[in-house]
This record gives sequence, C-alpha cells and structure tokens, in this order.
Amino acid sequence: MKQIWIIGGGRFGLRAARYFLGQTESNLEVTLVDRDRQSLEKAKSLGCATVAGDGVDFLFKEMIRTLKPDWVVPAVPVHLAWEWCRLTLGTDRLVSCPLPDDIDGCLPHPMRGTDNQIYVSHADFLCPPNCPEPDDRCTVTGQPRKPDMFRQIAELNVPEVMPFVIQSRQLGPGVGGYSPADLYALADRISRHTGRCLVATACRCHGVISGGSVK
Repeated sequence: MKQIWIIGGGRFGLRAARYFLGQTESNLEVTLVDRDRQSLEKAKSLGCATVAGDGVDFLFKEMIRTLKPDWVVPAVPVHLAWEWCRLTLGTDRLVSCPLPDDIDGCLPHPMRGTDNQIYVSHADFLCPPNCPEPDDRCTVTGQPRKPDMFRQIAELNVPEVMPFVIQSRQLGPGVGGYSPADLYALADRISRHTGRCLVATACRCHGVISGGSVK
C-alpha cells in the first residue's frame, strides 16, 4: 500500500487530499496532520486518516529511515524541510542566519519573509491551482518555460554560502511533494558542511529559501 503524509490541513492540504483520494488507485493510504480540529474533520470526511498535532514535530518523530511514507506533501505555513532538518541535525547545530542581500538580484521576484527566508517565483501572477507543470511552456502565458527554479537555486554562486536544495516533485496538478529518501539525503549533505548555507525547497517555478549556518 502506498502511503502519503500531508503535513497541514489548510486549503492546500485539503486540496491535495481530495486529489489523492479521488484517484482510482485503491491501495492508497493518505494521512493528514494538523492542529486544527475543523481541518481534521474535513480531512476525515474525505477519507483521510488524521493526526492531531504539530506537523513538523510529527514528521520528526514518526518518520525514520526504515519506516516512512512514500511521499510527504508539505502544506504548512512554515518551511517544512528546513524545520525538519533543524530538528534532525540539532537546533544548536543548524541555526537560522540572515541571507545575503546579493541573493535578491540572482533570482526572479524575490520576496523577503520572516525567519530569514526568501520566497522566489518565475510568476508575477497567481498561478492556477491545477497547473500540470508542462515541460515546454507556461500554462498561463504560453511562453517557453524558464529554467527550473530548483536548479537555479542549487547553482547560486554566493560567496561563503553553500546551497542545499530539495526538489518538490509534482504528484498531481497543483500538488507537490518529496520522498523521505530525498529529505534524508538533504540532511546528510548538510551534516557534512560547516559554515553558512541556504536550504531551499523548490519546484520548477517557485521556491522558498531559508538562511542558515552549520556549526
């Protein structure tokens, strides 16, 4: 049986649940994690297994290398991969750190967020929720697709800042996620580094970047 963990039960999490549970594949088990009771009730009505609690904490405690889902779908208003890596490596070892101003000029449409983060996107418009992420052209503009965001971030050349990127892979129209193996590979790469870094989650069009330092 394929297992999918959706971390977060807001609009994006519930949309992901509807997509997965609407597939004809019968051996699919979907678990949704959230603190909000109403969100959990909606997820349960769709056919999800539900867990009440903090999504980052759940992923850290329940996912181990030998016991894990097939896919993790991040749908919480925090940078899930970054927060999980911090807990996995130790919050005293991987610490938050401001990102250099140089990064803003290297990536499209940067927007500074809280907690030393930058959000980037190829789009200066609201993307359709069911975008199929076509290989050749943008769904909205019809123009040739721009370079993959996850590659652009990985190839950043910022002095003394090492980039670490996990790709969010499209699992369905408007639904992205990553495998536990990719998460552990990300943490393993970071663990071998010392000094300033950035940790990013990105698909082909959008990304979130957290600034950090490994001690």
